[in-house]
Amino acid sequence: MISFSVTALVFGVVFLAELPDKTALAGLVLGTRYRASYVFAGVAAAFAVHVVLAVAAGSVLTLLPQQIVHALTGVLFLGGAAVLLMKKDEGEEDIRRPENQSFWKVSGAGFMLILVAEFGDLTQIMTANLAARYDDPLSVGLGAVLALWAVAGLGIVGGKALMKRVPLKLITQVAAVLMVGLGVWSLWEAVAG
Repeated sequence: MISFSVTALVFGVVFLAELPDKTALAGLVLGTRYRASYVFAGVAAAFAVHVVLAVAAGSVLTLLPQQIVHALTGVLFLGGAAVLLMKKDEGEEDIRRPENQSFWKVSGAGFMLILVAEFGDLTQIMTANLAARYDDPLSVGLGAVLALWAVAGLGIVGGKALMKRVPLKLITQVAAVLMVGLGVWSLWEAVAG
């Protein structure tokens, strides 16, 4: 059974953490060059693969004693917040243009770009942490994949407009504050438990 509260929390944290990431920019660039639906199909498939891997890794962590899991996820959340706050703005990715606009070439380019760029990324690590923290792989996976798809969709379709209205620095700071809160909460549970 899916927990709406866990899914919503994961969606919010992953969405905010992914917005300032290179993926939104890559989606924006691909979306301006190619048919948006083709790009989204490839990007969405790559994100689904990443979420499955992250949730599987987080589920393995649930086999450890709860105090160790809470301490580990707390430290990782605090580390993730530090990474977000210290991250420098990234330039436009060098993206190769497929020879033509066929579905398989465009979606394949989007899939490979995201598969490689996001492997071991902050949001993948956060998803693993959240899967370990909540021991609810379905809810965590659903929240994470929906958040990643939403960011990809925004990047592909309306990235320029969003970034003009919401300062990237503010989005990064809100995501970092949420991660600090989750980190402190997890560490408190490790000590109190």
